[in-house]
Amino acid sequence: MMMRKLIENNIAGKKVLIFFLLSTAVYLVMLTITIPRVMSFSGGMIILDMMPTGYDAAYVNGLFAKLGEPGRHAYLFGQIPFDLAFPALYGIGFCLMLAWFLKKLGKLNGFLIYLCLLPIIAGLFDYCENFGIIGMLIQFPEISTTLIQTTSIFSILKSGLASIYFVVLIVVLITFGLNLLTHKFRKNRD
Repeated sequence: MMMRKLIENNIAGKKVLIFFLLSTAVYLVMLTITIPRVMSFSGGMIILDMMPTGYDAAYVNGLFAKLGEPGRHAYLFGQIPFDLAFPALYGIGFCLMLAWFLKKLGKLNGFLIYLCLLPIIAGLFDYCENFGIIGMLIQFPEISTTLIQTTSIFSILKSGLASIYFVVLIVVLITFGLNLLTHKFRKNRD
């Protein structure tokens, strides 16, 4: 299978670490600089990227009106460019990270490899969300209700898949840690 081969050829520790560090760096820039900058115009309203349960037309129109022209500009030209880099870095990096741990557990050859696709699919939904937000920012104040509803669904799917992925990752990390402890315990006993 091509996907399996592609993943297996790229799970070197250094590559996994580089993607993890790059995605974390971009995420930290968004959390500490670009998102607070946009929210400084929002009067306390949360921006769409940070709403895992979605939003409706009233919220989007209220937010964009509250942001004003400077806030919408900061969203479109400050936040969105970073959020266009993040999904690829996150998707690839976290796919490879899970694959690396699964390989260490000897579980990469089974059906569990498909779990590695979760962050990639979440990243694709993040791109769909971002393009929807770009469309809404451009269309404001005449935003299509269909665009709002569709983008909201992408936001929910992105957040849901990312949450499932992190639960899977935590289970894998706990299993990995328990395996290390068990191996060390057996080694010390012998």
